[in-house]
Amino acid sequence: MKLVESQGDSVRQDSKLAERVDLNLKSTKSKSGFSLVVGLIFLFLLLYFAAIAYPLIWMIINSFKTTAAIFNDSWGLPKEWLFSNYTTAWEQGVSSYFMNSLIITGGTCLLTVIVSALCAYGLTRFQIKGGKFLLLFVSAGLMFSPQSSLIPLYELVQKLGIFDTYWALILTFTAYRIPLTVLLIRAFFLSIPKELEESAYLDGANSFKVFTKIFLPMSRPILFTGVILTAYYAWNEFLFSILFIQTEDVKPITSGLLVFKGALSTNWGVLMAGLVISAIPLIAVFLMMQKYFVRGLAEGSVKG
Repeated sequence: MKLVESQGDSVRQDSKLAERVDLNLKSTKSKSGFSLVVGLIFLFLLLYFAAIAYPLIWMIINSFKTTAAIFNDSWGLPKEWLFSNYTTAWEQGVSSYFMNSLIITGGTCLLTVIVSALCAYGLTRFQIKGGKFLLLFVSAGLMFSPQSSLIPLYELVQKLGIFDTYWALILTFTAYRIPLTVLLIRAFFLSIPKELEESAYLDGANSFKVFTKIFLPMSRPILFTGVILTAYYAWNEFLFSILFIQTEDVKPITSGLLVFKGALSTNWGVLMAGLVISAIPLIAVFLMMQKYFVRGLAEGSVKG
């Protein structure tokens, strides 16, 4: 009997050992599979970063060269770093174009965020008759391409008397950025507890104070997200800039840089320097607000 029991114990121990070995093998396989997926994702992101960063790095390097050096050796480092290209570009008009872009982009961001926040607040906190239809109507703006409305917009800008002014671009950019910004802010507003709003009403606050004292301070991440997305569009937009603006004193930097490209000759080093200057503000804004950008998109996608 003792012999049989000892044999049974050894069999059970062997089976437990086999189970442990099997579990270790499975965990090893899962870890190896996970590491392979992580490696592939890292490789993809590295290639994606190289595809995006390489043109920017190439542009920065060539902004310190002469035109002859760019054509003779566009891949190599400059033998003489011409920081004067930036001074020349700034003095030849980039300074005024830069300020015009700041005014247009700043005005567009401010107007878009204010109007979108008010619209989102009304759609989420008031029982408006036909509210769902209004939401669909606002969302429908995402389906229209700006290029498809060039002729009506051109006539409208002429009749409003804002042609060749900052408002021609500010109002146009705002109209096309409101739908997306409203949807983002509305999704964020839905995640704000109604108890905060009800307690504010009990303390004597009205709807405007609730909006300014509770909703706006709590919605900074999504508001900064809207600012970044709007600034990216307004700063880089080109088509409306060349159609609605004709005067050099009002041109933004995207259309103003066309002046540096002549019909017979072009100083490509100075032009590259102007392009680098035009890219600096967006990069700086994104680096300063990236934590709000990621947080706003993550929290604003909880409810819809």
